[in-house]
Amino acid sequence: MIQKIARGILTILGAVLGIGIGWIINTVFGKFGILFMPDYQQAIVYFITSIGFAIMIFGMSTKIIDGILKFTLWIESRLQPVPTLNIVYGALGLIIGLVIAFLISFPLSHIKPNWLSGILITIFYLLFGYLGISTSVKRVDDLNKLGSIKRGHRDKSGNTSIKVRPKILDTSVIIDGRIFDICKTGFVEGPLIVPAFVLEELRHIADASDSLKRNRGRRGLDILNRMQKELDISVEICEKDFDDIVEVDSKLLKLAQIMEGEVLTNDYNLNKVAEFQGVPVLNINELANAVKPVVLPGEEMYVQVIKDGKEMGQGVAYLDDGTMIVVDGGKKHVGQTIGVMVTSVLQTAAGRMIFAKPKAMDKVV
Repeated sequence: MIQKIARGILTILGAVLGIGIGWIINTVFGKFGILFMPDYQQAIVYFITSIGFAIMIFGMSTKIIDGILKFTLWIESRLQPVPTLNIVYGALGLIIGLVIAFLISFPLSHIKPNWLSGILITIFYLLFGYLGISTSVKRVDDLNKLGSIKRGHRDKSGNTSIKVRPKILDTSVIIDGRIFDICKTGFVEGPLIVPAFVLEELRHIADASDSLKRNRGRRGLDILNRMQKELDISVEICEKDFDDIVEVDSKLLKLAQIMEGEVLTNDYNLNKVAEFQGVPVLNINELANAVKPVVLPGEEMYVQVIKDGKEMGQGVAYLDDGTMIVVDGGKKHVGQTIGVMVTSVLQTAAGRMIFAKPKAMDKVV
């Protein structure tokens, strides 16, 4: 239906173009004495040119529409990676540049001959339009900071608060559930953004045939409902999606770049990819490791050896906060509580691992 309407509009435009061509023929030929026609013959020329161009444009309308659609899709594909703020500031810069060009070129319209003034005016419009777009896009960070300060509020001390970056939640951190408790304590400022494609992934997990995955998905949905009802900070759903990107993690990073936000996750691999792409990340595991008690090499403690380690002779124990302790030579003490001395500590974004060895005289049965 839309295509038929578009073809009809193009046909009408072709007829109008044909009338314009007929007017040019009558005017130019009559002016130079090449052709003199009475009014009724001129009307015939208008009729023939309008019908001819209407038929010609109608025949080409399908190709014209396809060309316009391809050009529109090409423009859209070029604009999609560009952040929204860049587009907005670029449009504002273009408007300002054209206004300045109009004010400057107004006196130039009196220059003779007219063709020279037309060329100068065109150059000024192109130049200032380009400068407006280029300057505003290159200064988008400064303009954004200025806008954030203006939208901020002053506290009791008179300091101006800066707009907080949105926090974009990934699937793993929602299922994990600790984000709810962290937000409840007030250590994380909103708004919290839940992308629609993350909700869709949670729904698929909640509908999985495997009971473990199904329970994890339902737990994630329950956490989101609690966050919306019980938290004081804003929890928003973002409908933005990227059809050309398949992986959810890649979509998350792209959305964070566009929104200039931070990704909340506990996924070690996503953390590393985000660092490589320059996307700010708040890793829940890193926060948990930061608030764990500091253990130094040489420190002594009592632990219960739970199971064998991966390497020969090793035993594994755990602290109350879940930190794993690898006890060298602890295999023979499985099921016992012994005194150990810390030899080294390995700290990563995935967690903390402590290596220790038994102390000979400190075994407790």
